[in-house]
Amino acid sequence: MGSSDTVISIDAMGGDLGPAAVVEGMAKSAEVNPNIRFIVHGDRAELEAQIAKRRIADRCEIRHTEDVVTMHEKPSHVMRHGKGTSMWSAIDAVRAGEATVCVSCGNTGALMAVSMIRLRKVPGVNRPAIACLWPSRNPSGFNVMLDVGADIRADQDDLLQYALMGLSYARNGFGIARPRIGLLNVGTEEHKGRAELKVANEMIEAAAEFNDFDYVGFVEGGDIPSDRVDVIVTDGFTGNVALKTAEGTANLISEGLREAFKFSPLSRIAALLAYTSLQRLKKRIDPRQVNGGVFLGLNGTVVKSHGAADATGVSAAIKLAFQLAQTGFSEKLAARVASATDAGQIAKPAKETPDAEKGKSST
Repeated sequence: MGSSDTVISIDAMGGDLGPAAVVEGMAKSAEVNPNIRFIVHGDRAELEAQIAKRRIADRCEIRHTEDVVTMHEKPSHVMRHGKGTSMWSAIDAVRAGEATVCVSCGNTGALMAVSMIRLRKVPGVNRPAIACLWPSRNPSGFNVMLDVGADIRADQDDLLQYALMGLSYARNGFGIARPRIGLLNVGTEEHKGRAELKVANEMIEAAAEFNDFDYVGFVEGGDIPSDRVDVIVTDGFTGNVALKTAEGTANLISEGLREAFKFSPLSRIAALLAYTSLQRLKKRIDPRQVNGGVFLGLNGTVVKSHGAADATGVSAAIKLAFQLAQTGFSEKLAARVASATDAGQIAKPAKETPDAEKGKSST
């Protein structure tokens, strides 16, 4: 592997569709990116066959593992007995510095648990978070929301850290020079919400002055897909409920449209006439195009692909992993968190190194 190559560690066995979909996604990424290489973890015989089929053997190093973490295994069991799994091996490659980012379609709880014990938390981080991309009206087509399920609890200190981590993610992953950050609440009025939300509101507002972001204050559920904000901060319980509700609603609407267009001969004709517009809408809100939740707050970057991701979804997760690796995201996130001397006192960070291509702050 060349010195300019970016190495991604792939857990090839954890997804619902098996290693075939994962390897196909790797091939899609390799086709458009000559500087990407993979360390692939799983059953050697199966992986060799799939990799040969996709003709990417020169881009891959296979690490054989005997076991796989299933979607139903408890994180506590995996922590005790998971050393021989593809998931564990994939994370250890990042821990050893052999790869920059790990990508897995596997069990979310187990992946977070293994990532925590193998990579450890960034100094100063109390609770890591999972950040997801949410289709929105912004020019980029999405917003960032965290936490969406790493931990169901979050006090005001955690919410401040989520804001700083979300800031670094939006800036380094997507080139948003001055992200707009909002705190999810039941209303936009300052007197609404739980006590810790009111305190966090003040803390994040104070942090904005020294951390180069715009704080828009409280936002509501209807603002999540809006163009009012770039990063939405919330606790893991609320974020996960919102995410699963959106996924269920999207499926309901999709099924309803299919049934409506099949209702009569005229409706079938209408479907044909509307086909181009419907395909454009489908592409805009297609979750595969923004597939990949990122674990933030660890000494290493882990991208969690959806368990049911197909090759397109896996390729999107790898693309995100590559972008984060290219920016030195893990180190910059740690520096951003360290800019807060403690949960209630914000210190102005050291002068940041401008991004060479964008000419702007990059942490």
